[in-house]
Amino acid sequence: MLLAELIEKLDYEVKQGKLSVEVAGLTSDSRNVVNHGVFVAIVGAKSDGHDYLEHVIEKNVAAVIVQRGSKLPEHISDNVTVIVTENTRLALAYMAAAYYKYPAKQLFTIGITGTKGKTTTTYMIKNVLEACGIKTGLIGTIETIIGDESIPASNTTPESIKIHETFAKMVEKGIKAVVMEVSSQGLKLDRTAGIEFDIGVFTNLEPDHIGPNEHESFEDYLYCKSLLFKQCKLGIVNGDDKHTEQILDGALCEVERYGLQNTCDLYAQNINLFHENGKIGLNYECKGLMDIPIHLNLPGKFSVYNSLCAIAVTRHLGVNTDTLTEVIKDVKVKGRVELVKVSENFSLMIDYAHNAMSLKSILTTLREYKPNRLVCLFGCGGNRSKDRRYEMGKVSGELADFTIITSDNPRFEKPEMIIKDIESSLSKVTDSYITIIDRAEAIKYAIGSGKPGDIIIIAGKGHEDYQEIEGVKYPMDERTLVADAVKQLKDEGVQGLCLGMED
Repeated sequence: MLLAELIEKLDYEVKQGKLSVEVAGLTSDSRNVVNHGVFVAIVGAKSDGHDYLEHVIEKNVAAVIVQRGSKLPEHISDNVTVIVTENTRLALAYMAAAYYKYPAKQLFTIGITGTKGKTTTTYMIKNVLEACGIKTGLIGTIETIIGDESIPASNTTPESIKIHETFAKMVEKGIKAVVMEVSSQGLKLDRTAGIEFDIGVFTNLEPDHIGPNEHESFEDYLYCKSLLFKQCKLGIVNGDDKHTEQILDGALCEVERYGLQNTCDLYAQNINLFHENGKIGLNYECKGLMDIPIHLNLPGKFSVYNSLCAIAVTRHLGVNTDTLTEVIKDVKVKGRVELVKVSENFSLMIDYAHNAMSLKSILTTLREYKPNRLVCLFGCGGNRSKDRRYEMGKVSGELADFTIITSDNPRFEKPEMIIKDIESSLSKVTDSYITIIDRAEAIKYAIGSGKPGDIIIIAGKGHEDYQEIEGVKYPMDERTLVADAVKQLKDEGVQGLCLGMED
């Protein structure tokens, strides 16, 4: 590919060199520069790519893309073309699309943004489309899925070059659609710039990700979310969220709304909750643009919203209604209100709730099912704000009937000290709790002491399959811990446990 083709969508100035050179690669990571490749110098939160220009130039690059106003090396070889642009992050996004021959144009692209619900909704959409014969890729918080290949995620929304590389692989494998989580950071940092999504989705908005290295204010957070609706053909939005109209301010797309109000294009009515024989879920009638009964083996109003969103999206791809309802009924997302059947007497679920906001949401939801006891097992990560410990302790103390405080990812802190911090706030609210440092033992205790009608929530780690201690990530999957606990309890003569039993 010629350099001129690679930068065809950019506003730029040629500081030196020529555009007719062949390029052999594209990267913003100085460690990955190849001979005759192109290096894009990005100003990051922790490092500045311009500081590595001398190093990459020594590797015989064809060109470097630099940001206007940045300091450059005094001497740059005449063999290196230097391109100056206003925003190198934006440039990288456009160049990545060009380098991989605009793969997004060969896919039906669905981007989902919002504070909560993104992950579950992406899986719902993917599962429905796949069941209807539409090969679908996924990019999200837990993993990237390309056909049969699953790649663990490091960012909710990857860097732009990784996105287009992934899209290109999907096209190669005959995938027709892709559903991806689009984070506020991804939008802020131009990771999805230049992609015209066929459908953009807004789930909801609450204060989150506000801090020195993320968003300076809630207003900035909201604004970044709104950018998705300036780069999609159709916007499908939560019509009940109080921030929806602000999100749509300046939107350039057509809009459809889903929600619980009959003023929405697609809405739910007659919602009925059920909790019996170790099962928990709900039923409702979907009305408006579609008229179908929905059954969900997932709890809570947020699951109604997530499923309505999935229905609103997939109807645009002409899916079969019977297949749609059957698939949505049994969607299971690892670590997102994931029901693990251990008994017909009580319910147990695993959830990623790892801050006060998400813990309050799941506990409030589960209280609506009027359990005999709502039991909450959680810990807090080390080397993070202590406020999170105090807040989560207070929330569990106020909303759970019984709390089991245990270890999460202690990192470089002592688990005992983290637990003491949690206990200091929880004990001000209730004395119905116990502390068990070992997470496996805590889970065994929770299951072994389960009573008829209880709902047990194991919160904090969700989809994670490790525990981080002193800089080392040790294998630890909560589904395995639950299975091991059930086996031990059954060996000890505890009755009524049935892990893995078919519904």
